[in-house]
Amino acid sequence: MTHPLEPRLAAYIAGRMPQARDVAVEGLERISGGASRETYRFRARWTDDDGVRERRLILRRDPPASLIDTERRIEFAAYRAFAGSAVPAPEMLWLEEGSGALDHPFFIAEELVGFQASPQVLFAGPYDGVLGRLAERKWSILGDIARADPAVLGLTQVMPAPALNACGWRELDHWEAILDRDEAEPMPITRAAIRWLRANPPPPAQKLSVVHGDYRTGNFLFDEAGEIHGVLDWEMAHLGDPLEDLAWGFNPVWSFGRQGLAGGLIPQAQAVEMWERASGLTAEPAALAWWVLFNCVKGQGIWVGSAGAWRGGAREPIMAYPAWWLMNAQERAMLKVMDRL
Repeated sequence: MTHPLEPRLAAYIAGRMPQARDVAVEGLERISGGASRETYRFRARWTDDDGVRERRLILRRDPPASLIDTERRIEFAAYRAFAGSAVPAPEMLWLEEGSGALDHPFFIAEELVGFQASPQVLFAGPYDGVLGRLAERKWSILGDIARADPAVLGLTQVMPAPALNACGWRELDHWEAILDRDEAEPMPITRAAIRWLRANPPPPAQKLSVVHGDYRTGNFLFDEAGEIHGVLDWEMAHLGDPLEDLAWGFNPVWSFGRQGLAGGLIPQAQAVEMWERASGLTAEPAALAWWVLFNCVKGQGIWVGSAGAWRGGAREPIMAYPAWWLMNAQERAMLKVMDRL
């Protein structure tokens, strides 16, 4: 059965490709998940002077309610900035900020086909022999992101640039405000973590870097050889301290039950060494520890925010599931990071 968005999407693409004739969209299907965008895959088919053409594409559309509030222009710009670089990213095609074409703003990108992203698949056994290679690629790519110059990439034009000594405060203020807004019951562990973070500020950032914002196992596409073919989910990208990105992957909830292994892959110390080699930066232990605890608070802000969206009437499962699954686990992670568990 034809999805009701297919003819509208075909009409939009035809308008963006004046050289194309007989543009059609087929096989539009929703991809499960999606914290801040509705994600669909589809096939676009058209005819031009070279004959009949087909391409598999991704539609990322703003939903009525979102687990995290993000800016699609920034996400689009982050993807596009790293296209063709050492950081693998899918090609971005079109950004539409109006609501006329598909009821909500959206963008369209290429689909990278034939790879896996699921942590459950990764840790099911068949990939055990390549986990070390995958870890090397994962943290080397993150180092490449940290090394990149945001100004050269053109991202200082679309992302606010905080002072080096303000990166931590800006992020902590942001996520504490979300907790203040959406907290449904007292969260003494989370509040204790925030008090500790404010009483023990981190040093200024070594440099201003692009921060992916959600760089973890599960947000990149990998193959059976342990190669990474696409870094996904740039919706929380911003400029800040590169240690923030490194530390997000060390949040214990992202070990996927594989205790003692960063991202479920290797010990944290090895991951830090890989990142330092690739980035040319230093992960000073006390500063990194601050950012790990901060990322536990950030995670809790996301889970509490999703619960708030559910209470507010959003009935997408992705709104309820993180809160049910992760809020308690995130508080245990805070206690572990603070050496209180």
